[in-house]
Amino acid sequence: MKNRIVLYFTCLVLGFSLITGSCRKRNSPVKSDIKKEMSFNKDSYYYIDLQDYPVGNKSLPIGIFDSGTGGLTILDAIVNSDKFINSSNRYNPEGDGIPDFASESFIYLGDQANMPYGNYAAENNTSLLKEHIFKDVQFLMGNKYYLNASIENYRTDKKPVKAIVIACNTATAVGEEDIISFFDSVQLDMKVIGVIDAAVKAALRKLEKKEDAGIAVMATAGTVASMGYVKTIRSELEKNQFPGEIDIYQQAGVGIAGAIDGISDFIDTNAVSPRAEYAGPSPGHALSPIDTAILKRYGFDWTGNHMLFTGEKDKPDNIQINSIENYISYHLVSLLEQLKEKKHVRPLKVIILGCTHYPFYLSFFKEKLHQLYDYREDNKYVYRDLMDQNLKLVDPAQYTAEELYGYLAEKKIIRSGAHLFESEFYISVPNLKNPTVQVDSSGNFTYKYKYSREAGFIQQYVRRVPFSDKTVSPEVMKRLENTIPVTYSLVKHREQVIFNK
Repeated sequence: MKNRIVLYFTCLVLGFSLITGSCRKRNSPVKSDIKKEMSFNKDSYYYIDLQDYPVGNKSLPIGIFDSGTGGLTILDAIVNSDKFINSSNRYNPEGDGIPDFASESFIYLGDQANMPYGNYAAENNTSLLKEHIFKDVQFLMGNKYYLNASIENYRTDKKPVKAIVIACNTATAVGEEDIISFFDSVQLDMKVIGVIDAAVKAALRKLEKKEDAGIAVMATAGTVASMGYVKTIRSELEKNQFPGEIDIYQQAGVGIAGAIDGISDFIDTNAVSPRAEYAGPSPGHALSPIDTAILKRYGFDWTGNHMLFTGEKDKPDNIQINSIENYISYHLVSLLEQLKEKKHVRPLKVIILGCTHYPFYLSFFKEKLHQLYDYREDNKYVYRDLMDQNLKLVDPAQYTAEELYGYLAEKKIIRSGAHLFESEFYISVPNLKNPTVQVDSSGNFTYKYKYSREAGFIQQYVRRVPFSDKTVSPEVMKRLENTIPVTYSLVKHREQVIFNK
């Protein structure tokens, strides 16, 4: 017994490095801070030698991260962008016929195991979300990844990055300032580009200088709760001395991003009846209640299993949304119903798609808005007075690409040659080697476990593994192939290289 006590106190004295080193490898929960782990604790899995980081190395790839696959819409806009004359780096909207980033390579991370990021605010756990975001940054800057979820040892042949794009609105709103502050504190010249500034600047370009109008932001609950868009819009209006009266509205798109990525908390294409684990809009949902008094206005597709319910279609009970299109319909109607409650409304001129998953369904957003513009009850238009006839949808992707190219040109770190097919793609999966991890029957984190973990207990909840048809559902891969074919070809090329297909 005495020897055990001596050993215990020896661990305490030597302890921090020992516990966070060898014990860390067994994922023992240790109270710490991810920023300290990254910058000071050399025994940590998350440590990076920031003093010797290869800043300004033009041969390095560009890092991009998102909570899932939505950020690939940002990457796709980047790799297809042609807004500059490559020989002179001069901006030209007509381009020069050569993709701006043809000489670059990218490293993409989708933290799918921990998504949707937008729900952490609703669950009062943004501190854990910030920890996830810093782990995303650490991954892009570091060299570690796992070849698959079950392998024992990680590989260390991943390159660091020369700039970071936060291709996630929630992560931008919650973490961008903290990331920049961290880099300043360790005196690291690392560029961080978020999508919110780009989206706001694009939205304001759609308005006449003196006009009165409404701007709406459709985003995740976390982005909405952060007020990141509202603050940025107001700041830009003031900075540019915009004389018009601008109303700002927000709609928290609970479930859309999760459904698009096939997260079982929000969608199950095999389900035929209401599910206990469902976390999307419903008549009793605290944040996103379905109003049964206006079921007709939503225009839900009730065919097949696109809506789950009990009872009859004309009087359904236990209503659950079970298709991406129905999620979008619900939230667009909810946004317009929000405007209907206002006494004096300036018609919506612009809607910012403040989640990178939404552009995958841009055509449906447009189709649904046209339907709502013409929707009538008792021969009266219900929403027409609330909407500009030429209502514009803003996707921030192109404007993010322009900011990134401008930075690379300014710093003179644009690469030469053709390296696009050297790009790498990773996704997070639950780390089943970690005994604290709790997953459901589909192998995903349970909803309670995902959102109730306490920040500061630094461990590997997830493993970052190559993005492939082994780690992403066939439905998601098919969507990528159909909507972003250039980026999809890069994903498949990397899959063939790494798995020798």
